[in-house]
Amino acid sequence: MTSKTITVRYFASIREAVGQDSERVTTGAATLAALRAELVARGAPWAEGLAEGRAVRMAVDQVMATADVVLADGAEVAFFPPVTGG
Repeated sequence: MTSKTITVRYFASIREAVGQDSERVTTGAATLAALRAELVARGAPWAEGLAEGRAVRMAVDQVMATADVVLADGAEVAFFPPVTGG
């Protein structure tokens, strides 16, 4: 498992739940799904903000991404709730 350093950004209600807007993370996670699981495993408040089953959108390097996207060293990952408009 090769570790990489990525920037994680949190938006809207997820930012409120975790109490910060961004952080640098050293991770061995290969995919977005693995990174999310790793963050949830930290416990509160990440477990609340990023809980499996909670609707969370994700982007890598400012491009919408699915959970199976492979993470590269230096990537920027964003987690945010779905946005609805009217």
